[in-house]
Amino acid sequence: MGVETIDFKTLLLLGLGGYFMVGASNAFNQIIEKDLDALMSRTKNRPIPAGRMSIKTAFIIATVFTLLGIIILYNINKQTAMFGAISIFLYTCVYTPLKTKTPLAVFVGAIPGAIPFMLGWVAATDDFGIEPGTLFALQFFWQFPHFWAIGWFLFEDYKKGGFFMLPTGKQDKGTAVQTIMYTIWTLIVSVIPVFGFTGKLELSIVSGVVVLLLGLWMLYYAIRLFRLMTEKAAKQLMLVSVSYISLVQIVYVIDKFIR
Repeated sequence: MGVETIDFKTLLLLGLGGYFMVGASNAFNQIIEKDLDALMSRTKNRPIPAGRMSIKTAFIIATVFTLLGIIILYNINKQTAMFGAISIFLYTCVYTPLKTKTPLAVFVGAIPGAIPFMLGWVAATDDFGIEPGTLFALQFFWQFPHFWAIGWFLFEDYKKGGFFMLPTGKQDKGTAVQTIMYTIWTLIVSVIPVFGFTGKLELSIVSGVVVLLLGLWMLYYAIRLFRLMTEKAAKQLMLVSVSYISLVQIVYVIDKFIR
């Protein structure tokens, strides 16, 4: 989206660097949360709590992945490496420890979670401006309804590990209302490129309408969660949210090349 001609070397390096960056974050996370993971059905079969891997081995993997990720991203440009390093740091050193302390952990975790979406633009252009900032904002706001939906239908399992991921700490109307509000913010950010405020990041009216309809589709399921207040409704919202963000990105890319 950031350039007219795709540099496949950059694309390959970004894929590899991103793989190691995310792998490192997850490895450190599982080292830190090994005792809590053992308490939850969702995570008890992970390598460390299940006894298939030692903490020392996991730490070596996490360290090697961190170095490989940053070195590979540095070979694209310095800004890409910097954002990759920030992502690992925030996920491991801020988001992970906060998960058992406050629901605000989701806010912190949404920052490293939103970095990969904008990282492609920075890798391709060596520039951070309004364009990757908009991509970041879209992924950032989207994560709240996505993760709160997960936190809702896995509430009891998270509770075993001492994680309270919902904004009110409960499966209540307050959480459902905030889920709707952040879905609306996601929808608004997704159509902003139509109005020409976002530099080289542009979106045609037709694609803007498609993106808006996708947003309304997700909003319908957020409102449905408010109405029904069930784990099934939360799971449906989660599945729709994954489809939504994937389809929006596809529309953005297709629009770039057919305009």
